Amino acid sequence: MIAEFNIIPLDKGESLSEYVAKVIDLVDQSGLDYCLTPMGTIVEGDWDEVMALIEDCHHHMRKYSQRVSTSIKIDDREGAKKRMDGKIKSVEKRLGRRVKK
Repeated sequence: MIAEFNIIPLDKGESLSEYVAKVIDLVDQSGLDYCLTPMGTIVEGDWDEVMALIEDCHHHMRKYSQRVSTSIKIDDREGAKKRMDGKIKSVEKRLGRRVKK
């Protein structure tokens, strides 16, 4: 499955990169495939691994913030593997060209 999530500390002002970095360090240490985007993080793995990671990230952010908002979007396709790259390649194949990343 693929999950896109973002975790926002609601009491830390406008610039949040310091807090994003703390969460991305956990994501990186998880060993799961992931992609940091300007609006969130996409992670790929099995349900239990991905959900446990997002839960860990949420609780980790709570160490730094009294109020945290976590949003999750899930794409769970039976038997699908390597979908972070596969979904993009499928669109590129239909376009006949590479897309910007």
